[in-house]
Amino acid sequence: MKHRGRHRRRRRGAALRAALAGTALALTATATIVSASQATVADNPGALKPLASTTDSARLQLQEHLVPRRSLDRLATAMGGTIGVADVLSTADHTLREAADCDSDDRDSLPVTPAADEAYCWDPADTLTDDWRPASVTTSSDADDDGLWGANRVVLAGWTHSTDTGPAASRGLARVAVINTNDPAHPSYSWVLLTVPSADGSTYRGLASQISGMAWYEDKLLVTTVQGSTDALYVYDLNRIQRTSVLADAIGRVRGGWSADGFRYVMPAVGSYSFTAGACSASGAPCPSALSVDRGTAPDSLVLGEWTSADSDRPARLWRYAFDEAPRRDGLLATDTFGRADAAEAYRTGASEIRGVLSYRPPGATDSLWYVGHLPGAMDGHGGLWRQDTKGAQAARCGSDDSHRCWAEGTGSLSYAPDTGEVWSVTDRMLFSVPLRSIDASLR
Repeated sequence: MKHRGRHRRRRRGAALRAALAGTALALTATATIVSASQATVADNPGALKPLASTTDSARLQLQEHLVPRRSLDRLATAMGGTIGVADVLSTADHTLREAADCDSDDRDSLPVTPAADEAYCWDPADTLTDDWRPASVTTSSDADDDGLWGANRVVLAGWTHSTDTGPAASRGLARVAVINTNDPAHPSYSWVLLTVPSADGSTYRGLASQISGMAWYEDKLLVTTVQGSTDALYVYDLNRIQRTSVLADAIGRVRGGWSADGFRYVMPAVGSYSFTAGACSASGAPCPSALSVDRGTAPDSLVLGEWTSADSDRPARLWRYAFDEAPRRDGLLATDTFGRADAAEAYRTGASEIRGVLSYRPPGATDSLWYVGHLPGAMDGHGGLWRQDTKGAQAARCGSDDSHRCWAEGTGSLSYAPDTGEVWSVTDRMLFSVPLRSIDASLR
């Protein structure tokens, strides 16, 4: 559990605001670099266009649904109580290998430039097949501005199981690698299966979700759901992880205890958000594909990006919601008296196939700077980051031939750690981080 007395998120003063603003400017330059590396002039997404129509912005409104506390407590009691992140880390039984010890195919998926400062491939036991794939990442620097959760520096990586291959019981499930990065040379991790409790708290089912986006803020973890779902986001509490007692394929209450498809830990959802406009569609509510935390706004905010196909004639949307600062609503979105959350800022972008999004607003600026990772097929799997605002878009190029295929192959979501200056991401093979100073150095 987070030691609130020592590590509770501190309300920022002028000094911290200035520090974040400086970081924002650095990342701005950063994103500019990475941006250019990704696309040709013809692929330039152009300037962001604000959603001026109330009809358009209304499609972004969310309705909050919280699981009754009595139901969560009933489940926790039946399973022997709750544990926290530190307990999961203490039993880590998987190890990440540094890049030098990884296969060449794994290393080839990393960014060309800027080069990754830290890069790891997964425990071979987790990559024997392609059934499970990583797609999202968030860190304890998102969760708390001191960069730690309790005494630990933690990275969370979200994986989704294929819906077409592997054991039938596992198809479509979502799991999270809880990674101890206190020692960068020897990171270790354990798995936690994401679940959804029954209404009465008597059991749970597996979350069938494409967690392409994931954001950890205070003690809550928000994840994207499968496209077409009536739920846009699911919410988890990092202080409500629970142990299973039976290692079987089944999920939920079984004879002799509790099972989770062979995983030792489960995390039941504590809530969800659905669009009041209905399930995501081409003409209605968006399909969120990327999430991140922006600590440069007041209050802090959740940033989202929408997935659209490369051949779509409809521009994707980028938008944000404010986090709630009310007591006892740590990590939840700010809502009105009816539990509805409205977008605080929203745009359309020419970028397609968005897999990662970051946003920062430098002091004195009227527009936010948005960093968008996208992966059009024309780039042979490699992509990059565009920096966009309402004035235009910028990208970086690399190499003697001015190549724009600089970013990672099959890259996933993005997470920025202001306390360390790192941008974390995942490919379908590796976990990596890129220092802002390296990105700055590659800016042309």
